[in-house]
Amino acid sequence: MRFYPLEKLINLHDSYSRQFRIDHLQLLLLQRGGELYLIEGRCPHRGHPLDVATLDGGVIQCPLHHYQFAIADGRLLHATEERCRNLRTFDLVFEGNEVGVMVEE
Repeated sequence: MRFYPLEKLINLHDSYSRQFRIDHLQLLLLQRGGELYLIEGRCPHRGHPLDVATLDGGVIQCPLHHYQFAIADGRLLHATEERCRNLRTFDLVFEGNEVGVMVEE
């Protein structure tokens, strides 16, 4: 496992949203209600980018087919077509003045 720094803590604020690419992973770092979340950056239904998705409370909605997922645990909350897998979530790691993620090499 290797630590990948994503952002300095001083830059984080509510409504923060930024996409990252680490090797084959597309990730989306979000801050809402004082909480940080790291989720996969593409909808598991058809792979549409979630950096342009709608966020309402703790729910992210893909703009393509309006699938909804809980950002806290990735659960699929609403499907408009066939069901798909849950959204992957990742544990955040705090090191010094940065937040990042541990990824297998």
